[in-house]
Amino acid sequence: MPPASLDLSQPPLVTLIAGPTASGKSALALKMARETGAVIINADSQQLYADLRILTARPSPEDEAQADHRLYGVADAAEAWSVGKWSRAALAILDELRAKNRPAILVGGTGLYFTALTRGLADIPPVASAIRDLVEADFLVQGEALFRTRLAEIDPTAAQGIEAGDRQRLVRAMSVHAATGRPLTAWKAETRPLLEPGSWTGLVIEPDRKILYANCDQRADVMVEMGALDEVRRLEARSLSPALPAMKAVGVRELAAYASGVLDRPAAVAALKQATRNYAKRQLTWFRNQCRDWPRVSRS
Repeated sequence: MPPASLDLSQPPLVTLIAGPTASGKSALALKMARETGAVIINADSQQLYADLRILTARPSPEDEAQADHRLYGVADAAEAWSVGKWSRAALAILDELRAKNRPAILVGGTGLYFTALTRGLADIPPVASAIRDLVEADFLVQGEALFRTRLAEIDPTAAQGIEAGDRQRLVRAMSVHAATGRPLTAWKAETRPLLEPGSWTGLVIEPDRKILYANCDQRADVMVEMGALDEVRRLEARSLSPALPAMKAVGVRELAAYASGVLDRPAAVAALKQATRNYAKRQLTWFRNQCRDWPRVSRS
């Protein structure tokens, strides 16, 4: 079940700072927190995990000492935090801060976290993997055009709103209907925002793409120099399920390939840079589509 909505209609307002990796989100949040006394709350699914401080670019101990930081490094890599679990934890902190009349800044790059806060979580029953596999097989046989036409017959809103080439969301929409007998749009219509309208203000950091990609490359070099490879080696030594979120963090696969001898160091670093740029691009696309009315700022 989705967590209960938190009534934040009275001040202090909550500030949401969204943006792609390496865009300067954390620096902006820290600056604002120093000026206002706000508590910084992590809204990045990868920075939840304690095992990957360097690879996920979590705030440094020095930064954390300058302001109160919450939900950073709170989960073990063997855990799987969902959007719902994060939302419940974040709302509990916001409730605590509201009682103390303290402002909060939620900062991160996980679009679903911000969607949950501002639009709500749909309480959709889980879809069995067997059903999803059958739907995906239909997609591969039918092709996108025919598959989309069939989806439009049962869920026209979803079919119209999903961009061309987005196979994952098309299959998801069809799978939900196959599993529940109800359109995905109908499930989403029953959701409500976790933050009350008017209780928050949001902004998206959207740097020039060339600058952002250069920052991604620079960050990858710094991560490797600071010991990201050792982090990945320790994580790999635990023999955890590759399906766990921490094992899917950007850079784990690339540096694990170097640790196992599949890639040499230059190739692994190049792959890490490419993966980071690809991730940043996906984040930019998400926030442009899902947070269209949020103010934009540019930081190099």
